[in-house]
Amino acid sequence: MSMKSVSFSFHLLLLLLVMHGDGSGTEEMADDLIYKGNSVLRLHSMDHNRQTEDDGTTVQSRVDSLSHMDHMDLSVMVFFTLKDLKVGNSMPIYFRKKDSSKSPRFLPRQEADSIAFSLKELRNLLRLFSFPRDSPQAKAMEATLRECESQAIKGETKFCATSLESMLEFASSIFGSNTRFKTLATEHLTKSSTLFQNYTVLTTPEEIPAPMMVACHTVPYPYAVLYCHSQVTENRVFKVSLDGENGDKVTAVAVCHKDTTQWNRNHVSFRVLGIEPGTPGVCHFFPADNFVLVPDP
Repeated sequence: MSMKSVSFSFHLLLLLLVMHGDGSGTEEMADDLIYKGNSVLRLHSMDHNRQTEDDGTTVQSRVDSLSHMDHMDLSVMVFFTLKDLKVGNSMPIYFRKKDSSKSPRFLPRQEADSIAFSLKELRNLLRLFSFPRDSPQAKAMEATLRECESQAIKGETKFCATSLESMLEFASSIFGSNTRFKTLATEHLTKSSTLFQNYTVLTTPEEIPAPMMVACHTVPYPYAVLYCHSQVTENRVFKVSLDGENGDKVTAVAVCHKDTTQWNRNHVSFRVLGIEPGTPGVCHFFPADNFVLVPDP
């Protein structure tokens, strides 16, 4: 690995050590499994912030439609369209917040590589980590392994990194070994326990040049694992200054995908936005424990 990559990895290490503590991750694994099915959150009326869109739908209608879908919950409210990125526009957004002290830690490369990371080894892995077969942790591990072993969609390159070093190597394989790259992550500028509320776009969103990008997402596992992927299709990356109804200030990272034709027709974003599958310009915000890597000019 080049000195440029080594220099970058130090700064990334600082960021990821903030995102991931020294906890076992056991509680968080169960939480990750539970929150996706949790539909008890409820919004106050947003009638005063109704925003009519070009297709006649409203931001409020997105929430109304979700209230009739028992299998969905407010945590899916991270999607929007490019036309939503206007100064003064308000939209309901769910920002997942985690206690980093309970997050699983990264293993050293040698230790991570010594542990099988395979669905066919699940039974042995559950014994290794002392999880009962029907426990929430076991179900979370199985879901993660299935996702990591699933086939990438056309034009996508994906990789589940079980260590910081393997994540950096994957990013270098996408950008090129001599290319500098930087990390972008959502920042919460105020402390709050509020997960879901209306946010207003404060300033013109800053578009980050991204001829290529790698997005990395944390996934539930006994130790830190990052699901990283890159697409050859055109994407746009933004930093968006948001102001919550309760005064929360967030500098959020968002990615807009111009080509969604290869996505599953049942992808939740199409239902949240009320658009036809394959519609271009689907965007989403990143929670603070996920990040985007882009070339650093």
